[in-house]
Amino acid sequence: MKNLLLVLAFIPIIGSGQHNSNPKEISKLNDSYIKSIDNLTLDAAYILTNRVMKKAFELDKNVSIAVLDASANIILIIRGNNVGIHNTEAARRKAYTALSTKTSTLELLQKANSNSLIKNLNTLPELLLLSGGLPIWYKGNVVGSIGVAGGGSPENDDLIAKSASINEKGITTSK
Repeated sequence: MKNLLLVLAFIPIIGSGQHNSNPKEISKLNDSYIKSIDNLTLDAAYILTNRVMKKAFELDKNVSIAVLDASANIILIIRGNNVGIHNTEAARRKAYTALSTKTSTLELLQKANSNSLIKNLNTLPELLLLSGGLPIWYKGNVVGSIGVAGGGSPENDDLIAKSASINEKGITTSK
C-alpha cells in the first residue's frame, strides 16, 4: 500500500516534467520546417480538362491533355480519340516544362529561337520546348500546369491550353 501511495505521489511530478512551459517556441520551430502549398485538386483537373476539351471541339481537334499538381505529379492525363500515342507523353512533358519554368512553353520556344542559352534547355531530358504547356496560377502562385498536344499546330495547342481556367475561382493560366 505504501508503494502504491509513493507511485501515486510521483505521477504529477513526472507529468509536469514532460510539460513544455513555452509551446510558442515549439510552434515556431515546427513552422520553420513545414510549409503548406496550394495545389490543384482532382475536381479542378476535371473542370480544366472539360474546358480544354470544349475548346478543342470548337476547333474540330482531338487532343491529349495532361494536368499536373504543383509537385509535378500527374493528376489527370487523357488521350483524345485518334490522337497519336506520342502526344500523351508530349502533353505531360509540356505540362512539366511549364511547371518547372513557370512559363508558357510557347514563350520558351520563342525565346529559344533567339537565344542559344535558352535553346540548350531542350537538352534536359524532361523539358519539351513545344507550345501547349502552361503553368496554372492561383493567388500569384503556381499550383499546377497543363499540357496539350495533338492540336495540329503550335498555335492551336497554345490556344486550346489557354482555355484551362476557372476564372470564377481565381485559377488561371496567366499570372
